[in-house]
Amino acid sequence: MKKKAAILASALALTVLGACNVTTREDAEGDGDTINEATAAPEEAVDIELLSMSSNEQDINILRDQLTKNGFNVKINQQPDYGSFTTQRDAGNFDIAINSWTTVTGNPDYAIRSLFKSDGDNTLVQDDEVDALIEKAATESPEEYTETYKELELKLVEENAYIAPLYNSLKNQVFNKDVLDSDTVRLSKSRAFAWDSVDFVDESRRDTDPLVLQQSISELTSLDPIKGNDGSINQLNTNMYVRLVNLTDDDEITPEASLSYDYSIAEGNSDYYFVLRDDINFASIEDGEAVDTGERVGADDVIFSLERASDPNSVPDHRTFTLHEHIDTVEAVDNLADLEGVNAADESTSIKDQLEDELDQPINELVTNKDEADSSEGKYQVIKLTTTEPFPQVLNYLAHQSAGIVSKDQVESINTYDIDSYDAERDIAYGDQRAITEGDTYDNHLYTSGPYILNVKNDYEAKFLKNPGYQVGTEYEPNISEVDVRFIADADAALSALRSNEIDLYYGVAENKMDVIESEDKLELQSTPSNGVSYLSFNNESRDVAESEDLRKAVLYSINQDEIISVYNDDKLKAYSTLSPLVDTGNVLEADPEKVKEHLNTYLENR
Repeated sequence: MKKKAAILASALALTVLGACNVTTREDAEGDGDTINEATAAPEEAVDIELLSMSSNEQDINILRDQLTKNGFNVKINQQPDYGSFTTQRDAGNFDIAINSWTTVTGNPDYAIRSLFKSDGDNTLVQDDEVDALIEKAATESPEEYTETYKELELKLVEENAYIAPLYNSLKNQVFNKDVLDSDTVRLSKSRAFAWDSVDFVDESRRDTDPLVLQQSISELTSLDPIKGNDGSINQLNTNMYVRLVNLTDDDEITPEASLSYDYSIAEGNSDYYFVLRDDINFASIEDGEAVDTGERVGADDVIFSLERASDPNSVPDHRTFTLHEHIDTVEAVDNLADLEGVNAADESTSIKDQLEDELDQPINELVTNKDEADSSEGKYQVIKLTTTEPFPQVLNYLAHQSAGIVSKDQVESINTYDIDSYDAERDIAYGDQRAITEGDTYDNHLYTSGPYILNVKNDYEAKFLKNPGYQVGTEYEPNISEVDVRFIADADAALSALRSNEIDLYYGVAENKMDVIESEDKLELQSTPSNGVSYLSFNNESRDVAESEDLRKAVLYSINQDEIISVYNDDKLKAYSTLSPLVDTGNVLEADPEKVKEHLNTYLENR
């Protein structure tokens, strides 16, 4: 599949962004005479602790200046990596924290459900009104949900100050075009970077040299797709586990490079049908090599994987169940009449006819035993998924890495512990990174259904090998036999590694490095507006910000997005919430020193 990356035109930046002069630290800390009455801080500076990773140093400096100017005494809690950041966050050692969220499924429900629903996996909010708006919007069409999401945003931001938005980022990656074939390197708006299509300029290197990539986080949450949803594993699990559908580079649902030949939505938008491929086997590791297990990925694995994805009690520390809570039932269809007698959503044809659109052979027989499926003879497996209510956005969630298909037999053979007495220090669950880490704990138990499998990991890198049983002989068979992901936390070090040919591609390069990239003839930059939003979250369990709406609003109205965008040379976009890249609600946050002063003084009076 060819890339569809687009360079954001400068005209768009001029229309969307309103830049202004940036306040320096000297301005913020300068003579009291230079600060006018409207921005004058209260007589008593208010302490605020800002938690962040060192990779966000530029944001830290900007926010410290803006908050200091508006009457805060800012203490910085800067952590070197994601693991130590989450340790500090979970311990409550912060008032505000710099966070980011990328809607990797391309649908607005994902942008808010996990973060803002009371039972969300990463929830920041406990608010019945917010919950009701999230559920209302989930069942509405795009024509209807804009107003609902607008109301939701207002409750999240200006009414309650549950978050303070910072900016919407561009998505950038840069690669060595002397090494990688530019036509094979994709940049998707939402989907994690896909490795299978990438190829070398010199194709003879496919089996001798690895594709060398980089990521900043070395502690992997879990290689079980449902037990993690963060920057440490999203890209890795996306490339290790096949899903029923995928996203195109511009966020459309597609069966390409998925487990399905095609899919169809039944009339009423509650029943979804998928006709499964019969050319994908699970891979495992034996003696340091990837082998085809001979076990086909089939309907039983799909049913098992999606049932456990939607069940919050299926595994300890389930982190993605809210993404799949609209799944009601998943079953294999065994009667052709059940496909012939159901109209597709457009009412112009039956489910069977629609599923056959992309098939070489029509559906002559449905089989429940996956080993009996044979597309060349018209024998197929078909999955029917029913949602709890009409919910077309379910397809976007099925494209997410958490809906990756695992082996029913293998996962059940590893997860023999009792869930109620599970001990993370004692029990090794399926996907535990200890099982693939070099040393005494290494006992690789992974069975992966996607184009690659993780062989071994250490503190320096993770090595992935091509799944020899993945769509062999098709256009979706991976080109390169090995992928090495180097763990390089520092952005400057990562760019230096690319320039010195230590890595082939740098995914997520910072906007302030563009001049360096442009100076290197061998480097090619790809850029597109992303679904990523950076924002400040508040400590919602302890400290004064948990109880004081005025304190939160004082922080909120201290944020000047125009200044932030100017510092980034107009390579950021304004944001109001994590919905901003997906739904144009018309909501805009404006910095307001008068409101800051008002809310701070009210907070001090009531403290």
